[in-house]
Amino acid sequence: MIRLFHVSDVHFGRENRAAVAWFEALVKAERPDAVVMTGDLTMRARSAEFDAGLAWLQRLDVPVTVEVGNHDLPLWNLFRRFLRPYHRYHKIERMIERPLDLPGVAIVPLVTTVRFQFRNWSKGYVSSHQLRKTLKGIAAAPAGSQVFVACHHPLIEAETQATSDTRHGPQAFAALAEAGAVAVLTGHVHDPFDIVHEVSGRPLRMIGAGTLSERTREMPPSFNEIRIADGAFDVKLRTFGPGPDTILPREHVEAL
Repeated sequence: MIRLFHVSDVHFGRENRAAVAWFEALVKAERPDAVVMTGDLTMRARSAEFDAGLAWLQRLDVPVTVEVGNHDLPLWNLFRRFLRPYHRYHKIERMIERPLDLPGVAIVPLVTTVRFQFRNWSKGYVSSHQLRKTLKGIAAAPAGSQVFVACHHPLIEAETQATSDTRHGPQAFAALAEAGAVAVLTGHVHDPFDIVHEVSGRPLRMIGAGTLSERTREMPPSFNEIRIADGAFDVKLRTFGPGPDTILPREHVEAL
């Protein structure tokens, strides 16, 4: 069995320190095969926040891949946002958008952040260039692998309190289904979900992780444990608090 810890939106600078320590302790005790971090490692993309996030990720001591979230781009410094938006990423660049190949499982990144758009900058955007890169990554995955795509923004709205409104998201989701991906792992909305969409007869799950920050919404701090075996997988919701861990309910919706 392959076990992935899917975590998102830690927001160093506004992290829940107790929840972050809890997650670190679980990783060290249980040794998952990999950690998939789907964006917003920092709150305001400050150097000190990246330093704290890098130190935390390094202490996990397991394979890690990190996606770029909208909070990981400078907000107030427009010069850096437009001309050097990834300048501070050198601190964790070896983990950024890192494909992972595990026995029978491949993790392929998809970038959904953009430095500028004529609307709320926090919303998602899938460019044709980034989608092509991801589709090439899927095609290059070892034969027989179950492919999980990791990105920050949900490609389709999940009826959570917050929204992603990802431009070209549904089209990208359909292309990923056609390419043979089994799930899209996301963050951004700070609440967990597991939704199955069907595209031309192909089921594709969109799985969202909660947050380990102080910026909770409907759920307490949490992350997803994805357990993969015998060609199938389930998602266990692990919460920081008195509530028990549970299998995340899988919702089926109408075909796209």
